[in-house]
Amino acid sequence: MMNDLMTLPLADENATCRLGQALAAVLRPGDVLLLDGDLGTGKSTLSRALIRAALGSPDEEVPSPTFTLVQTYDGDSATYWHFDLYRLERPDDALELGIEDAFADGISLIEWPQRLGPWAPRRALTLSLTHAETGGRVATLRGEALWAGRLSPLKDAP
Repeated sequence: MMNDLMTLPLADENATCRLGQALAAVLRPGDVLLLDGDLGTGKSTLSRALIRAALGSPDEEVPSPTFTLVQTYDGDSATYWHFDLYRLERPDDALELGIEDAFADGISLIEWPQRLGPWAPRRALTLSLTHAETGGRVATLRGEALWAGRLSPLKDAP
C-alpha cells in the first residue's frame, strides 16, 4: 500500500540537487525511484545530482536520456539505470530497454513512470515534484512502509 512518507520544500535548484545527493546514500541494488512531475519540475536535475553523488564524481557528464530513453552508469555497488520514458510509445517497449534487468539488481531512476503501465513495480519509491505556490518546488515521497526508516536521513537534506 502506498503511503505519503515525506513532503519536502525545495527552495531552488541547489535544494533539488541536495535531495538527489541524499537519496544516493539511501538507495540500494534492486531499488526503483519513480520520478513524477510536469516538464521543468526538476526530475532530470535531481537524477543528475543523485548519479553524480552515487559515483563520487561531481563533474560526471550525466545527459538526460530523453532521446536514448536510457543511460547506464556503473557504480561501486550497482549499475544505475536512468530512464526517461517520455517518448515511450507502449509500456511493453520498456522491456526492450532492459528494464527487467535494471529492476533485478540495478538502481533505477525512472522519469515519466506512468508510461510503464503494468510494468511499474509496486515496491518502488515515488518522488513527485510540483511547483510551489511561493516559488521553488515541493517533493512528495510515497511508497510502502518499508521505505519510511530508510528515508529518515532525507529530512535534513534540502
